[in-house]
Amino acid sequence: MFKKILIANRGEIALRIIRTCREMGIKTVAVYSKADEESLHVRFADEAVCIGPAPSSESYLKIPNIIAAAEITNADAIHPGYGFLSENAKFSKICSEHGIKFIGASAEQIDRMGDKATAKQTMKEAGVPTIPGSDGLLKDLADAKKTAKVMGYPVMIKATAGGGGKGMRAIWSEDQMETHFNSAVQEATAAFGNGGMYMEKLILEPRHIEIQVVGDQNGRACHLSERDCSVQRRHQKLTEETPSPFMTAKLRKRMGEAAVKAAEYIGYEGAGTGEFLVDKNGDFYFMEMNTRIQVEHPITEQVIDYDLIREQILVAAGVAISGKNYEPKLHSIECRINAEDPYNDFRPSPGKITTLHMPGGHGVRLDTHVYSGYVIPPNYDSMIAKLITTAQTREEAISKMRRALDEFVIEGVKTTIPFHRQLMDHPDYIAGNYTTKFMESFKMA
Repeated sequence: MFKKILIANRGEIALRIIRTCREMGIKTVAVYSKADEESLHVRFADEAVCIGPAPSSESYLKIPNIIAAAEITNADAIHPGYGFLSENAKFSKICSEHGIKFIGASAEQIDRMGDKATAKQTMKEAGVPTIPGSDGLLKDLADAKKTAKVMGYPVMIKATAGGGGKGMRAIWSEDQMETHFNSAVQEATAAFGNGGMYMEKLILEPRHIEIQVVGDQNGRACHLSERDCSVQRRHQKLTEETPSPFMTAKLRKRMGEAAVKAAEYIGYEGAGTGEFLVDKNGDFYFMEMNTRIQVEHPITEQVIDYDLIREQILVAAGVAISGKNYEPKLHSIECRINAEDPYNDFRPSPGKITTLHMPGGHGVRLDTHVYSGYVIPPNYDSMIAKLITTAQTREEAISKMRRALDEFVIEGVKTTIPFHRQLMDHPDYIAGNYTTKFMESFKMA
C-alpha cells in the first residue's frame, strides 16, 4: 500500500481524497496555486506545496511543478481527481517514468479512450453499440459537408479532444455547416490545442446515462450501475440521479454488460465511466469513456455503500476487485452548487462568502471546500459544493433535497441554489420526464 499520496487537484475533490486517505492511514500532500492558499484542502493535508500562480496553466496543469512537488515530499503515488491532468496520457506516462504510481488509467488506455474518435473505433471493435457517424476524423469542411449529406441531417460535429461541450455543434441543414464547423474548430483549438473534428448522427431527445465501472490490474472489470445526467445546460451537467427514472432491469443489464465489455477489452485499470446516449426506445449508443473519477460519483457511493476513492487506491496498489456487479439499493440525487447567478444566464459569481449555513440531517451529504469568509477565486470552475440526498424512494429523495436546499444559505455571492429548488418542484422533473433538451424550455420563476 502507498505511504504518501499527492493530490494533483483542488477544491472539494482534493478534500474528498484526503479524507479517504486519512481513513486508510495514508499520508497526503496537497498542491495549490497562490489563489488557493486558504483553501481547506491545503489545511487538511499532511503537507502542502505551492506549485505556481493562479492561472491553472501555470499551476495545476504544470506537470514539472507537480512532479517536483511529489519528489521533494517523497510521495509514491499521485491521485489526479477529475479535470486538470486526470485524463492526460503524457502526465500518466511521466509519473510512471519517475517511479510514481498514477492512480488512474495508463497512458495507453487514456490514449485509446481519451481521444473520442479513437475511442469510438475501439468500441466498435469491442462490439459496443456506437452512434452512426464519420469514419474517423473529418479532413476539412468539404469532407464534413459530404459526410453529412450521405448521413442525412441533423448531425452533430464534435471535437475529438473535447469535453464540457466545447467544440460541439448541432447542425440541422447544409447552410449552417460552414459557420458551425469553423467556429467549432476554432473553439476546440483554443481549448484543447487540437482542432480535430468527427461527426455523428444527432440522436433526438436522448437521455444521457452513464455506467460506472471499475477495472483491476488483472484485466477484470465490474459495473456499479447507472447515473442519469440528462439535466444539462450547454452540455454541462447540473444534477444527476441514480437509479435513472427511465431505467429498466433489462436495459440496466444490457448497458452494464456493454460498459464492462468496453473496460475489459482495453484492460482498463481504475474507476471509469462509460457514457451513453439512450433514445426513447431504449436503444443506447456509446459516446465516450471518462478515464477518471466523476464529479457525480457520490450518488453511486450512497446507493451501494461503496467508497470509490478507496477502490481507486486499492486497485492502483494491485488489489483485485471482486468482479461483482452492483444494483442500487436506494435512490440518490446530486445537485451541483455553482457560484453562478441563475437569474442572469448563470453568470459566474466569484467573491467572498460572508454567511454560510450548511444543511444536515439523515440522508444528506455535502461535499464542499468552502467556509464562511472563503473567497471564491475567478480562475477555476465555479462549482463550490455538491449536495446529495439519499432515501428509500425517488419521491423521498426529492422531498429531502427540497428541505436541504431550503436550509442551505450562502450569502456574499450568487449561487445555483434557487435554480435547484425550482427544479425540484418542476412537474416534468418530478415525473422523471426529462431529456438532455430539458433546460432549453426551463425558465426561472
